[in-house]
Amino acid sequence: MGQGTPGGLNRQGFPGDRKPDGSDKKDKKFEPAAPPARVGRKQRKQKGPEAAARLPTVTPLTKCKLRLLKLERIKDYLLMEEEFVANQERLKPQEEKAEEDRSKVDDLRGSPMSVGNLEELIDENHAIVSSSVGPEYYVGILSFVDKDQLEPGCAILMHNKVLSVVGLLQDEVDPMVSVMKVEKAPLESYADIGGLDSQIQEIKEAVELPLTHPELYEDIGIKPPKGVILYGEPGTGKTLLAKVCIPISAARHFSFYAHVYDN
Repeated sequence: MGQGTPGGLNRQGFPGDRKPDGSDKKDKKFEPAAPPARVGRKQRKQKGPEAAARLPTVTPLTKCKLRLLKLERIKDYLLMEEEFVANQERLKPQEEKAEEDRSKVDDLRGSPMSVGNLEELIDENHAIVSSSVGPEYYVGILSFVDKDQLEPGCAILMHNKVLSVVGLLQDEVDPMVSVMKVEKAPLESYADIGGLDSQIQEIKEAVELPLTHPELYEDIGIKPPKGVILYGEPGTGKTLLAKVCIPISAARHFSFYAHVYDN
């Protein structure tokens, strides 16, 4: 026993050395690792106020941009509609007041209104007027009449009872002249006139040529006549000659009687 090496000693002699027992052996099963909670690169968490104020990334970018443009366009239309409604509400009292003033002016003017001529202006509020069927009157001028356009000889509108000046005829329209104006050109021609060859030639030279070819008179150096008087017994063709000149000269013509011309 004394010749044995230390390696030959029984290992049971050392404290803490135990033989492996079969009951200590346990079968360990293979357990796979749990899948990750998210897929992709893990983002680093940012801390601080910058991370709190940073907006999240929104995808897809193209569709979101189109939707943003559409919403901005709708917003513009809504703003225009709101402005239009506000303007209508703001202008509504003014329109009502203007309509009320217009109705008051119409009541003051009366209906129907007489047409007359302004003979003389006495002052800013009074004038002398006349009508085609009556004498002259000294009347007043209403305050809403434009005094700057009043001048002697102009056509005016008068109240049907008190004959005060209530307005002016626009565009210098004279009802007496409108009645005498020939609206529809006659259909007569020189072929309908017989036996007046010399008179027809004189009418052409005195009436038609100055209107259609004024350069002929300028070349000759003479002034064209300003008017022609047709005289003769009734039924000799005076009116027929005048009617023929209307469509040829393409000018505005008026028809009136001798007593009107004398006036």
